[in-house]
Amino acid sequence: MTKEVTPQFDDFLSEVAPDYREFVANAHELLLRDNYKLKIEAKASGLFVSYSHPKTKRSMLNFLFRKSGLFVRIYADNFSKYANFLNCLPEKMEKEIGKASVCKRLIDPATCNPKCIMGYDFSISDKRYQKCRYSCFQFAVNFESVPVLSEFIERERKER
Repeated sequence: MTKEVTPQFDDFLSEVAPDYREFVANAHELLLRDNYKLKIEAKASGLFVSYSHPKTKRSMLNFLFRKSGLFVRIYADNFSKYANFLNCLPEKMEKEIGKASVCKRLIDPATCNPKCIMGYDFSISDKRYQKCRYSCFQFAVNFESVPVLSEFIERERKER
């Protein structure tokens, strides 16, 4: 019986489009420098990369592949400390937030698993959102989003 080889970050990075490798590698280095725990898993859509906080064990960021390409999911537990930043999101990124699932726990706590971590309740340009933590800040990685995602990651890192 052969032992399954655990995918490494270089394997993941080789699957990322060349235009976005620098962004992904920079985020990776920053989070490792902050002692985040790296976990890489093989999924049906490709490799899944997760970074969790060394003390709380809660995820801060994921890189994942979908049919349409690479996505980043940010668990912005401290976004209330920089909420005005959300008003600067490009329209396309705000639309991605709008498509995210509603947080059942915020709307009616009895309809959601009590162990589920509550989602986010916030406004962007006077429009209110109540979104699930697991889909709210999941964005496609593209030329327009990369600078914004870099700043988003940096703001969340500083507040953790």
